[in-house]
Amino acid sequence: MAVGMRSLASSVGLLRRVASFSRSSRIVYSNSVRKSRDVDFALPRQLKPSGYFALLGQVREYHSEEISSSSLRQVSSAAIAGEYAIRNEPRHDWTRDEIQAIYESPLMDLLLYGAQVHKHTHKWREVQQCTLLSIKTGGCSEDCSYCPQSSRYDTGVKAQKLLSEDIVLDAAKKAKEAGSSRFCMGAAWRDTVGRKTNFNQILEYVKEIRGMGMEVCCTLGMLEQKQAEQLKAAGLTAYNHNLDTSREYYPNIITTRSYDERLKTLELVRDAGISVCSGGIIGLGEAEEDRVGLLHTLATLPEHPESVPINALLAVKGTPLENQKPVEVWEMVRMIATARIVMPKAMVRLSAGRVRFSQPEQALCFMAGANSIFTGEKLLTTPNNDKDADQQMFQTLGLISKPPNFNQGHDVHERIEEAAVA
Repeated sequence: MAVGMRSLASSVGLLRRVASFSRSSRIVYSNSVRKSRDVDFALPRQLKPSGYFALLGQVREYHSEEISSSSLRQVSSAAIAGEYAIRNEPRHDWTRDEIQAIYESPLMDLLLYGAQVHKHTHKWREVQQCTLLSIKTGGCSEDCSYCPQSSRYDTGVKAQKLLSEDIVLDAAKKAKEAGSSRFCMGAAWRDTVGRKTNFNQILEYVKEIRGMGMEVCCTLGMLEQKQAEQLKAAGLTAYNHNLDTSREYYPNIITTRSYDERLKTLELVRDAGISVCSGGIIGLGEAEEDRVGLLHTLATLPEHPESVPINALLAVKGTPLENQKPVEVWEMVRMIATARIVMPKAMVRLSAGRVRFSQPEQALCFMAGANSIFTGEKLLTTPNNDKDADQQMFQTLGLISKPPNFNQGHDVHERIEEAAVA
């Protein structure tokens, strides 16, 4: 009986000891072929656990206590990384192997530790409602394989001019009345070069919508430094520029804009003091390693994006990806929870593709760490969830609408001073 109680106590205390990352721990490990052997393994208090997740899978005993290998295998990479995220400041030195190990953790662990990290870093029942309006639709010169707005594909989307001020501002007012605290404007452009008149109009839209007490986000393609600074001065909260997928898989999806050009745009946005919104799309035909690669790129930026949209492809007839299999909710949960654990302070946005998921499935995404949705009839040109259904979901799940947050980005002069000190 005493032995059994000692074994139980050891098992209960195991996760606490492993997750505490004590300064010096003596770990005994083995593999299926060789006999167990002692190894001294020292961990610093501020852990940089490169290679640690791989080692964990081989652990058999801890501090020479009698703990079964099956108990130790229950300590997943998601558990360790989740505990780390709760106890420490966010990391920016993740390896792909570490993120891969988190991503491949048992789904129940990802849900649990995604939820725990989320609850630690955010008001976890708060979900921000955002509205995305296409202010300039169709006729884009790019060849993004998923996009119905490309002029290269016959999708039924016709090129239109920039929407007038009264239409845009009316849409923003209605969005705010419906509960949105963030209004996003998208234009189907590769870049903003040579679009001075339209760009100046958009600056006015930004000023007016910010004056309504809403966060304002734009996605207008690639920017120049001066334009990023003008958007900041106009009151822009965030700039969206998704990486879409991993660097390796990216050429299979887009050839008209390079991965480095996308990263350069994020750099210009950050340098201008605007908060960064950047995520990707799953369901493009990519491998799991590509999903991990996307998260690795975002999680190793000098500053994590304040917003990380996770989109599930909505295949559109006429695009090269029209026959792609729909993403399952488990794939979204795995992606959201991993993003939450490795970028704990970011807003993880359950974005395109939500329309395919039931309320219980969306609840799993919120549990995993998502704390934002897009509302409204459309997401640019693709269908979105019904407004009444969203309101009913908020009531059923006890979700609270997140108010706007204007404490995002940086003052340009503060960034110059910070850089000088560094």
